[in-house]
Amino acid sequence: MSSRNSQASKAAARERLRAERAAQAKKDKVRRQVIVAGAVVAALALAGGVGYAVVQANQPGHWDKAAKAALVKPKNTEGEDGTTVVVGKPEAKKTLEVYEDSRCPACAQFEQAVGEQITKDVDAGKYKLQYFGATFIDNGVKGEGSKNALSALGAALNVSPKAFLDFKAALYSKELHPEETVDSFGKDDYLLKVADTVPELKGNAEFKKAVEDGTYDRWALEMSKAFNKSGVTGTPTLKMDGKKIDTPGTPEQFTAAIDKALQG
Repeated sequence: MSSRNSQASKAAARERLRAERAAQAKKDKVRRQVIVAGAVVAALALAGGVGYAVVQANQPGHWDKAAKAALVKPKNTEGEDGTTVVVGKPEAKKTLEVYEDSRCPACAQFEQAVGEQITKDVDAGKYKLQYFGATFIDNGVKGEGSKNALSALGAALNVSPKAFLDFKAALYSKELHPEETVDSFGKDDYLLKVADTVPELKGNAEFKKAVEDGTYDRWALEMSKAFNKSGVTGTPTLKMDGKKIDTPGTPEQFTAAIDKALQG
């Protein structure tokens, strides 16, 4: 091979090597650009997700919105906010005040023991019953069952005082009252299941719609405020015309305590 051909071959080889290196460099550059672009997209997606989560977390919750909603007062209530709930014959001279939280286990025990006797006394005109609904358990053990059940009680009261008393008794019944830490009352479906045990409420489309729509959610919050303003710190609490009486555990003890309070 001549010297000239040898030099040409070497030049061609160098050119091929240069071209290969340029092509590889171009591929590497494209790959780096793809990686960077992917990282940017991922970072933007992450930032967007975090931003969305932050925005959602700062959105007002259901009950925050309910507090600002228009107040709908159930029928059979009195007072500016409809938080005076008195059941019984107008001629009854005395009023038994009952302070309860729907999720309260002690209230359930009390209602299971003497709730039927209270209903008999009210029907007989022995005294009227004034109800104060609390929601503090929702804050203590978390959840919204106390508020949701109180709203449903408002829907029952809108049907009739009897439906209200019967629904309240069903909520506290041994078969249907959940453990304090179980927020069953926070679910509308469960409240409607309880309501199906009450003749006036079973299949009642207006009641069902009020529960599902949260018609009386704002009212429940106002009732809770009325409880807080009462100065009562625990449930169940009983008062006869404003004077506190001991909470008895049996129908006999209850009747004895009530008879004594009626004389005072």
